[in-house]
Amino acid sequence: MTVATPAITAERPRLAPVLVVLPALNEAESIAPVIAEVRSHQPAADVLVVDDGSTDRTADVARAAGARVMSLPFNLGVGGAMRAAYRFAYEEGYDCVVQVDADGQHDPSDIGRLREALVGADVVIGARFAGVGDYAVRGPRRWAMRLLASTLSRLVGTPITDPTSGFRMVNANALALFAFDFPEEYLGDTVEALVLASRAHLRIAQVPVAMRERTAGTPSQNAFRSSAYLARVVTAIVLAVARRAPIVRPGSTAEASAA
Repeated sequence: MTVATPAITAERPRLAPVLVVLPALNEAESIAPVIAEVRSHQPAADVLVVDDGSTDRTADVARAAGARVMSLPFNLGVGGAMRAAYRFAYEEGYDCVVQVDADGQHDPSDIGRLREALVGADVVIGARFAGVGDYAVRGPRRWAMRLLASTLSRLVGTPITDPTSGFRMVNANALALFAFDFPEEYLGDTVEALVLASRAHLRIAQVPVAMRERTAGTPSQNAFRSSAYLARVVTAIVLAVARRAPIVRPGSTAEASAA
């Protein structure tokens, strides 16, 4: 199936080294305050909202708030939205991309801390379960998260307490990988991506962060999804291990490591 090239609107006067990506689905109520907060903490960064097939005014509100907007023709999920964003960032020559939730749960003031950690890593995760904040999950999802964290930590060779966190930053090395080889499946965009990065000899680190409550909208998790979470986690791990070796693009320092 051929997907039309997403339309990108708004002019960007200059290239900033950091691109803040906000994947958004029907976040018209929360997107403007999030953009404003990102700009207050990262005034030199560019902000790209990936409107993932929203049926509300997410794109219009984001554009009015001063962000660039990439409009996908239909909903691809966070993985598909981020793959499109990574490809855009790669082609535009950015050397640092950070993914931030459009619902206000991630604190943009932590972006600076992630970038500090990026000095010694290629992928930095903003980890919720690393001793900061009081965010918690319960029931089957909690068990799945613990199993996943333990398994992923062994697979990638570094402690990871929050492998499904959507708050993460990548440098040019990881961008060269994710722009062409980023998983789009549910959980794959977070779990499988870490395994791919590890297999490409990229360095992974995490920074403890506190998660906030949504400012608006409805959480994507419901009773049915929570009950199926563990099965999806196991599937994601199997797919990550069985997936073909990632392609290391020319010019990346990971290329020499993988040789």
